Amino acid sequence: MKWIFTISLLLLIPVITYAEEHKHHTEKSKFGPEFIRFMDEMNAGMDKMMKDMHSPGYTGNPDVDFLAMMIPHHEGAIEMARLILIYGTDPLVRQLAEDIISTQRVEIEAMKQRLMILRKRPEPDPGGFPALEGTRGTEDRFSY
Repeated sequence: MKWIFTISLLLLIPVITYAEEHKHHTEKSKFGPEFIRFMDEMNAGMDKMMKDMHSPGYTGNPDVDFLAMMIPHHEGAIEMARLILIYGTDPLVRQLAEDIISTQRVEIEAMKQRLMILRKRPEPDPGGFPALEGTRGTEDRFSY
């Protein structure tokens, strides 16, 4: 009985794969070539971000794991914003994209520095490294 289920599943995989590919092809046919380039580049950037976020694996240290995954997440945000500067036309969205690029770069650098410290020392010592409000202002953001 198990072999019937296994064979049925194996026969369905190509059908499901074809359906997904056909769906994306049909979806693309609704748009012009410039948007298709945007969509392809956005999808490639998202795929890279997800791969890079998961590639370090888990260390057992939530602080290290968080930073190791957030760095590529922020890099993905920069890539998405870069694509808006290429393809987008709305001035407010373009301004937001520019702001995202500049703030995410600062945050990436801060996270890389802190990650390097945390990987070297078992006991984190924040001693002056950057204050929690260092990149986002001083409002109370931590009232969960």
